[in-house]
Amino acid sequence: MRSADIDAILGRIPSGIFILTAGTGERATGMLTSWVMQAGFEPPMVTVAVKQGRYLAAWLSTGEPFVLNMVGQQKTALFKHFGKGFEPGEPAFEGLAIGACPRGVPILEETVGHLECEPAGHLDSADHHIFLARVVRGHLQEGRQPYVHIRKSGASY
Repeated sequence: MRSADIDAILGRIPSGIFILTAGTGERATGMLTSWVMQAGFEPPMVTVAVKQGRYLAAWLSTGEPFVLNMVGQQKTALFKHFGKGFEPGEPAFEGLAIGACPRGVPILEETVGHLECEPAGHLDSADHHIFLARVVRGHLQEGRQPYVHIRKSGASY
């Protein structure tokens, strides 16, 4: 049986807020994610957790490249925009300033910076897929500070 203390401590593990973007052209989409962690120095690696049942998890499982766009302190409107999620084929970037990485994956221009990633493998928890990815490129916008997310409980987002 899980205790309230476990939930309270898990909720206080600080994390950033990211918009994971994948796909190209009209197929491109994005989703809000907070469970991102550096996982290696050489080569640079990260992990990202995606809830089971999200169609983006299937894309990453096949090795599709993605971009992690780090949300800044002043860009909380991105939470609302991406927090609701998008169905396959639904436009995800209307009204947003975007560019693209060399592989065509969208990059959000109003963020702290981004990491361009290639999945290298994954494992499954009871309710999430945890992807390990190589970071192949990235860019930091100088002077912007990341949003730090702390939850009240580790039992939900």
